[in-house]
Amino acid sequence: MKKIGRQVNMIRTSDGNPRNGEGAFFKLSSGTIAFAFTEFRDTSREDEANADISLIYSCDDGETWSERCVLFSKPEASANLMCLSFLPMGNGDIGAFYIEKYTDGTDTIIVRRSSDDMATWSEPIDCLSELPKDYYVINNDRPLRLSSGRILLPIARHSIYTECEDFPAGVVIFVYSDDDGKSWHKAKDEIVCPFPNDPVGLQEPGLYQFSDGTVWCYIRTGLGFQFKSFSEDNGETWTLPEPDVRFSSPASPMLVKDCCDKTVAIFNPIPEHILRDDDAEFWGRTPYVIAVSDDNGVSFTKEKLFYLEDDLNNGYCYPAVYDGGDYALVAYYHSNGSDCCLDSTKIIKITKDELD
Repeated sequence: MKKIGRQVNMIRTSDGNPRNGEGAFFKLSSGTIAFAFTEFRDTSREDEANADISLIYSCDDGETWSERCVLFSKPEASANLMCLSFLPMGNGDIGAFYIEKYTDGTDTIIVRRSSDDMATWSEPIDCLSELPKDYYVINNDRPLRLSSGRILLPIARHSIYTECEDFPAGVVIFVYSDDDGKSWHKAKDEIVCPFPNDPVGLQEPGLYQFSDGTVWCYIRTGLGFQFKSFSEDNGETWTLPEPDVRFSSPASPMLVKDCCDKTVAIFNPIPEHILRDDDAEFWGRTPYVIAVSDDNGVSFTKEKLFYLEDDLNNGYCYPAVYDGGDYALVAYYHSNGSDCCLDSTKIIKITKDELD
């Protein structure tokens, strides 16, 4: 299998900064590309550890990048901010979505808006204000604006207020806005794992809309494959989830995006199995591949499958994609020689020709 892309940046960790990742890109009106990511502080890289959201810029199509600056600082009462996404809003604003974690182990999802290329931001709006307190997860680079105009957020809920001794299994829920992010409501259906004894459940969902309006939800599991479910009514109701045998996977998220007039799926293709060397520190998240579809995500073939990373001595996960027209930027966690795949963020640049 051919390897594509070349490194244009590595956001490395250091003393007092043990983890950098889970980011998203946005093109400003000046043509500058912004990339925001979670920058962890102090000594812990755990999800609940101290972290803000930082920002870097590129003025030359991703070839070189600025030094970091802080985009959003966590409030004093919060544990951290993480998992940022950007979305163009209907009135021309930039929408920034992220998780705000609290010290009691609960989370919410925040949206803020900027009308001046990120110079200033609105006050935060809580996208989960109608929902009870709980542990909620939305990945980076995840919100989707449907062809109807609705903004749809795919979320995994892990009900921590139960008798469960381990981390509770995930259930997929959706919240939506039909007024360009001003108010948010929970969709009718939830997606529950069809195997009730599965301890992992359904985690870290993502969304893609086909040209006929059908919405595809792809979902991380611990069952060796991404799972799939579909909606034909703007995310209100969903089909029974089932394995998507095209995408073998460990418990690691996939991302499907349009770029360079193609549709791409980025994932870890080989789950853990008895014939594979132990890579417990990477949780099976190696190697890393990109599958390319020429029919708007309807089909993917092995002839259009490429390595992004083929070094099994490192781990990779949580991608973000920027569509530059004749090139793409892809950012993702890279273990960078450490013992954990949640370490540094690597940004690579892929030409359109490489995806053909």
